[in-house]
Amino acid sequence: MTSALKLEQHARTVYRALLILFPVLLFAEYLPFGDVFSGILTPPVTLFSGLCFALIFGEAYPKFNKKASKYLLQYSVVGLGFGMNLEAALASGREGMEFTIISVIGTLLIGMLIGHRMLKIERNTAYLVSSGTAICGGSAIAAVGPVIKARESDMSVALATIFILNAIALFVFPMIGHALGLTQHQFGTWAAIAIHDTSSVVGAGAAYGEEALQVATTVKLTRALWIIPLALVSTFLFKGDSKKITIPWFILFFIAALIFNTFVLDDYPRIGGTISGIAHKMLILTMFFIGASLSRNVLRQVGIRPMIQGVLLWIVISCSTLLYILR
Repeated sequence: MTSALKLEQHARTVYRALLILFPVLLFAEYLPFGDVFSGILTPPVTLFSGLCFALIFGEAYPKFNKKASKYLLQYSVVGLGFGMNLEAALASGREGMEFTIISVIGTLLIGMLIGHRMLKIERNTAYLVSSGTAICGGSAIAAVGPVIKARESDMSVALATIFILNAIALFVFPMIGHALGLTQHQFGTWAAIAIHDTSSVVGAGAAYGEEALQVATTVKLTRALWIIPLALVSTFLFKGDSKKITIPWFILFFIAALIFNTFVLDDYPRIGGTISGIAHKMLILTMFFIGASLSRNVLRQVGIRPMIQGVLLWIVISCSTLLYILR
């Protein structure tokens, strides 16, 4: 048996073991004497576990891993809606909207200037990285890619760039927030605007606190609705024949859950709280699947110039957003 085959078998064994262990630890509090294990797993812990696994073993069951991270995230976000109030959500959304239009347009323009003009990155790749930074990471890239007729390689490089920065953000942003003494509300707004993907926004918010999680989720999902106008505008900018637009339907289900919780479950807070609590645990598990996708092949695929574009653009949007929040 070759060493590569042995490593693949070991990877699958470890992967299956972790998929058994993590749910047991997450839901142990519902078992007798299970409170001892509550709190062991947090978003940074499961993400770091996934990263270590991917860098040591590579990707095990990549198709399952990709589907699990995608659908678990969507179910988790919808479930979080059962723990939120419509009035508070609208207040958070309005505050985040003040900066959304300027930041979305500004990020796209600055991203193309840095990526396409300065770094000479291929136009489609630079536009996809800019779109993912401007709105909501992988979802924006998936929506815009078919519209501008991007190649699979363009999509892969842009997704990998955004994904790597998302993983970094999940660790770095809570530390910066604590160091600067940001309130829960301030951090939630900052994370929602400055972090690319919904998964990392929700993960960072969960790591910072319950209020930060609610604010970050609401502002980010409000911002994610800009995928639709971005995709429409992109059809004219790139003059492609394809008019396909991928709409993130889970956002609408999140809004429906939020409304249902506010007007139907208002007198039964334990029901909404239970659903939201389970969704929170699913989110923690999702972080493992996201980390486990960051293999060495993905790191090699990114290359240096798209990563430089992503980092510079990220610094610009992070600092400008922070200044806006602390004004």
